[in-house]
Amino acid sequence: MSGDQLSEVFDVVEVRGVLSGGFAVRGPWVSQTPIADPLKFIALVCGRARLTTDAGHGPIELEPGDVAIINNRSWLKLEGGTGDGPPRDVIPEEGFSSPGLIGADSDTDDVVIGGRVDLNAAGQALLLQALPPVGHVRASASAATNLRGSLDRLFDEVTGDRIGAAFAIRQYGQLLLLEVLRAYVGQAELPPGWLRVLADERLRPALSLMHAEPGRPWGLEDLARAAAMSRTSFAERFRTMAGIPPLAYLNRWRMLLAQRALRDSDVRVGSLAAELGYGSESAFSTAFKREVGESPLRYRYRVRNESSARGESA
Repeated sequence: MSGDQLSEVFDVVEVRGVLSGGFAVRGPWVSQTPIADPLKFIALVCGRARLTTDAGHGPIELEPGDVAIINNRSWLKLEGGTGDGPPRDVIPEEGFSSPGLIGADSDTDDVVIGGRVDLNAAGQALLLQALPPVGHVRASASAATNLRGSLDRLFDEVTGDRIGAAFAIRQYGQLLLLEVLRAYVGQAELPPGWLRVLADERLRPALSLMHAEPGRPWGLEDLARAAAMSRTSFAERFRTMAGIPPLAYLNRWRMLLAQRALRDSDVRVGSLAAELGYGSESAFSTAFKREVGESPLRYRYRVRNESSARGESA
């Protein structure tokens, strides 16, 4: 996968992996909780567990270091532990300061941590479409060599009681999400979408051109030549990987860049239109409204007002 392009997309759609808490338990146990977030992830630090959701498939067996990404589900159920007696009901702790988590024993306890993926509205649409209802990332797979290390370092911060631990946990949440997506791309057949197309080696030269110069009037011939493919083969492969034609992908990328510029800068709409390759401000505004559902200026005012309101309530 092209790390630069993935990082660029992450920045544009404001992806953040946010760790929320977890639990450590020994003996038979069960934990069933509703899911309020569109994208959630569950990581098994140590022990064994079985994951079930309303995705309509059988339980997924989780081993140490495994991570599950749960996409647009309403509930999840985890079960684990060995021994006699009925399973103990476990409610996940919020945060990482509970004595149970801090004093967890990796030799005897099942330890689970969880979190969510925060994105802006555009990013949520992209990532939800690019992932299955439940993605299982196996720590034992060759593509996940860095995942287990990231998870171990994260839990070391959780249990180490060191200065700056809260900051470190936030940073490791970001890195853990990146490693999860990297590993998932490497070990699973992705549905068509931006993750799959960014991972495609043959299309990478064409994608690099579109990302490097989004305002240039790229034609199918230019992009196919960069990928060393015929126009027909390139167009068919791109649609298979991305789920949309190449020029539709380019337009969507331009719109994502436009949304970031309108959110984060005071650039004039006319200047932004020219920068992104539109012949006039009205042509850009029409394209933006078709993709986003509102005019560029209305979008700018709305997202800035919403940001101010969140800041005042924090």
